Amino acid sequence: MSNPTGASLHRLESAAQRLGVGRSTLYGLMNSGQLRSVKIGKSRLIPESAICELVAKLESEAADE
Repeated sequence: MSNPTGASLHRLESAAQRLGVGRSTLYGLMNSGQLRSVKIGKSRLIPESAICELVAKLESEAADE
């Protein structure tokens, strides 16, 4: 999904693919607060910005090791 501002929302399956993780891992990331999500109606969606933030955080943590 995308809107005129260029922001996009991903269904859970798509977000999991973008991150290269499985469904259980994706739910774990959401439940722990590491990955933001939004709810529209009955659908849980992941903003593209949340995916980018998580990847940047993981890269930063890896660089600190």
